[in-house]
Amino acid sequence: MPSHTERTVGDTTVLELHGEIDILTEPALSARLDALTASPGADLVADMRPMSFIDCAGLRVLCRARNRVEARQGRLRLTLTVPASGASCDTRT
Repeated sequence: MPSHTERTVGDTTVLELHGEIDILTEPALSARLDALTASPGADLVADMRPMSFIDCAGLRVLCRARNRVEARQGRLRLTLTVPASGASCDTRT
Protein backbone atom coordinates (compact mmCIF):
# COMPACT_ATOMS: atom_id res chain seq x y z
CA MET A 1 0.00 0.00 0.00
CA PRO A 2 1.32 3.48 -0.78
CA SER A 3 2.26 5.59 2.21
CA HIS A 4 -0.14 8.34 1.13
CA THR A 5 -3.15 9.28 -0.94
CA GLU A 6 -4.43 12.74 -1.73
CA ARG A 7 -7.51 14.66 -2.71
CA THR A 8 -8.38 18.30 -3.28
CA VAL A 9 -11.06 20.13 -1.32
CA GLY A 10 -11.52 23.61 -2.72
CA ASP A 11 -8.04 25.16 -2.79
CA THR A 12 -6.71 22.75 -0.15
CA THR A 13 -4.81 19.54 -0.82
CA VAL A 14 -5.50 16.84 1.77
CA LEU A 15 -2.70 14.29 1.98
CA GLU A 16 -3.68 11.15 3.91
CA LEU A 17 -0.68 9.37 5.42
CA HIS A 18 -1.21 5.61 5.70
CA GLY A 19 0.50 2.88 7.67
CA GLU A 20 4.10 3.45 8.63
CA ILE A 21 5.97 6.59 7.66
CA ASP A 22 9.60 5.64 8.05
CA ILE A 23 12.92 5.49 6.25
CA LEU A 24 11.44 3.13 3.64
CA THR A 25 8.44 5.28 2.73
CA GLU A 26 10.17 8.64 3.24
CA PRO A 27 11.59 9.09 -0.30
CA ALA A 28 8.20 8.92 -2.05
CA LEU A 29 6.50 11.07 0.58
CA SER A 30 9.33 13.61 0.49
CA ALA A 31 9.11 13.91 -3.30
CA ARG A 32 5.35 14.41 -3.19
CA LEU A 33 5.53 16.99 -0.40
CA ASP A 34 8.24 18.86 -2.30
CA ALA A 35 5.92 19.07 -5.30
CA LEU A 36 2.94 20.14 -3.19
CA THR A 37 4.93 22.83 -1.35
CA ALA A 38 6.73 24.28 -4.40
CA SER A 39 4.10 26.89 -5.22
CA PRO A 40 3.59 30.10 -3.25
CA GLY A 41 0.59 30.04 -0.95
CA ALA A 42 0.13 26.25 -0.92
CA ASP A 43 -2.62 25.10 1.43
CA LEU A 44 -1.95 21.57 2.65
CA VAL A 45 -3.53 19.31 5.27
CA ALA A 46 -1.58 16.22 6.33
CA ASP A 47 -4.18 13.79 7.68
CA MET A 48 -2.22 11.53 10.00
CA ARG A 49 -5.23 9.64 11.38
CA PRO A 50 -4.75 6.57 9.12
CA MET A 51 -1.05 6.45 10.08
CA SER A 52 0.10 3.76 12.52
CA PHE A 53 3.76 4.78 13.01
CA ILE A 54 6.19 7.59 12.23
CA ASP A 55 9.92 7.63 12.86
CA CYS A 56 12.47 10.44 12.76
CA ALA A 57 12.72 10.23 8.94
CA GLY A 58 8.97 10.88 8.70
CA LEU A 59 9.13 13.73 11.20
CA ARG A 60 12.02 15.26 9.27
CA VAL A 61 9.93 15.21 6.07
CA LEU A 62 7.03 16.96 7.82
CA CYS A 63 9.35 19.58 9.32
CA ARG A 64 10.88 20.25 5.91
CA ALA A 65 7.42 20.59 4.36
CA ARG A 66 6.42 23.05 7.08
CA ASN A 67 9.53 25.15 6.46
CA ARG A 68 8.93 25.17 2.70
CA VAL A 69 5.27 26.16 3.08
CA GLU A 70 6.06 28.88 5.59
CA ALA A 71 8.80 30.34 3.35
CA ARG A 72 6.24 30.58 0.55
CA GLN A 73 3.48 32.13 2.71
CA GLY A 74 1.38 28.97 2.61
CA ARG A 75 -0.20 26.80 5.26
CA LEU A 76 0.39 23.24 6.52
CA ARG A 77 -2.02 21.71 9.01
CA LEU A 78 -1.74 18.32 10.70
CA THR A 79 -4.75 16.21 11.64
CA LEU A 80 -4.26 13.39 14.11
CA THR A 81 -6.00 11.36 16.77
CA VAL A 82 -4.60 10.53 20.19
CA PRO A 83 -4.71 6.74 20.68
CA ALA A 84 -7.24 5.30 23.15
CA SER A 85 -4.32 4.19 25.31
CA GLY A 86 -3.81 7.83 26.24
CA ALA A 87 -0.37 7.97 24.69
CA SER A 88 0.58 11.36 23.38
CA CYS A 89 3.47 13.27 21.89
CA ASP A 90 4.75 16.11 24.03
CA THR A 91 6.59 18.66 21.90
CA ARG A 92 7.36 21.06 24.75
CA THR A 93 11.04 21.56 25.60
